[in-house]
This record gives sequence, structure tokens and C-alpha cells, in this order.
Amino acid sequence: MTRVTVMGAGAWGTAFSLVLADAGCQVTLWARRAEVAAGISATSRNPDYLSDIELPAAVGSTADPVQALDGAEIVVLAVPSQRLRESLSRWRLPEGALVVSLAKGIELGTDLRMSQVITEAAGVPAERVAIVTGPNLAREIAERQPAAAVVAAADQETARRLQAACHSPTFRPYTNTDVLGCELAGATKNVIALAVGMGTGLGYGANAIASVI
Repeated sequence: MTRVTVMGAGAWGTAFSLVLADAGCQVTLWARRAEVAAGISATSRNPDYLSDIELPAAVGSTADPVQALDGAEIVVLAVPSQRLRESLSRWRLPEGALVVSLAKGIELGTDLRMSQVITEAAGVPAERVAIVTGPNLAREIAERQPAAAVVAAADQETARRLQAACHSPTFRPYTNTDVLGCELAGATKNVIALAVGMGTGLGYGANAIASVI
């Protein structure tokens, strides 16, 4: 059984923990606040995010990053993109672990993608870094509605390893080696989504919204 640690107990980190457990992994979900970790351990529910979703028994939780990372074969980083570098400066990632970013964005000030931030800030070789991107709506995935995503890594075997770790009956990951394209698409779609929301709020019709897209 693959040991996976998810660093970040927000909505997406919590939902992805469920996916990993459904795929047969033993998961440790790290929460920044002790009361959140205690709540997950006691009730198998995240009291702050998706609180109506019961997490599988294979998901445990802790607020101690050292304990969370100890022995992890895969480390999933589920923190906001602009806080990733700061977080990595405080954590010691296990040697040899596959490091996965769930964040979608470009670092302000450096214009680095999240995989590049991981390589630079944590000293992880690029071949051990992967990203998850796609239509990842946390609630729908946590509800086990059918969903797909892309798992991208420069090394095909790394991508396949991550694919196996998160391929559940309701979550289908597709592999890709175009990390640059996948990360830029993931970041750009957020900007497009905001523009579409603004257009909808202004009352524009389908032609205008389609033009924005």
C-alpha cells in the first residue's frame, strides 16, 4: 500500500485525499490548525471544508508536518500557489519521494510555474515532480461524481506512478509529459473563468461569453 501525505487540508486537498484512499493508498492529511486535524481524526470529516463528506478510514490526519512527512512515498502539495515557496522552506521532504503539486498558478515576482518552484525551493529533481490539473471541482470529486484529470511529469514513469496512485472507480487520471503546457493551461483557465464570470455578471449573452473563452 502506497503511503501518501497530502500537505494542506483545504477543499481540494481533502477531496484528493479521498481519491487517493479510494485508489488504495494509505493517506495522511496534514492540516495547518490542530483543531482541524483533531476533527478529521475523531470524526473522519473535515470540520472546515466539505464537512458533510465522510472520509475513508485510510485517511488519517495530523498538524505536525514532521510526523506527516515521515515515510511518505508520495507528497502532495495542496497549498495556495503564492504560499508554496514559503511552505517548502519550513518542510523537509522525504528523500526519493514523488512530489506532486495541486496548485494552479504562476508565482508572482518570478513567473515560475509550481513545478519549477518545487525544484528550486525544495531541491527536488525535475524527474520526481508531477502536477495534477484539469476540471477539478473539489465538491463533485468528493461526492464521487465521475471526473477526469491530467497528471503530468517530465518523466513518463513518474506520471504513470502518480496515475496508479490516484486512479479510483470515479476519478480517471490521464498521463502527459507536457508539464509546461499543462501548468500554463491550468493557470490560464482561472483567468478565463474570472473573465467569464464578470461577463455573465454584466449581463452579456452567449456570443460575448464564447468570445472571451
